[in-house]
Amino acid sequence: MNASATNNTIIVILYIAIFAGFYFFLIRPQSKKKKNEEKMRKSAQVGDEITTIGGIVGRVVGVKEDDSLIIETGSDRAKMRVRRWAIGSIDNTHEEAE
Repeated sequence: MNASATNNTIIVILYIAIFAGFYFFLIRPQSKKKKNEEKMRKSAQVGDEITTIGGIVGRVVGVKEDDSLIIETGSDRAKMRVRRWAIGSIDNTHEEAE
């Protein structure tokens, strides 16, 4: 092998290493986070305390089949309908009767 073939091989290996680094440090953690968020949103049920991505805090009082939830907010028990994708976090999950 001559010097130019060795240099080309090193460059190819370097590109592969850079791509692998991007995958393991950027792409893979982001996809795992997205998958966990989707799982959390799908698990929202009646009785859960949620916070929307807009900052609205409420308790789930109904689940619609069109991928939306009815939440109750504040002391005046105002109800509003939000989509599942708008759930930012589930603060306190419902208690299952055993």
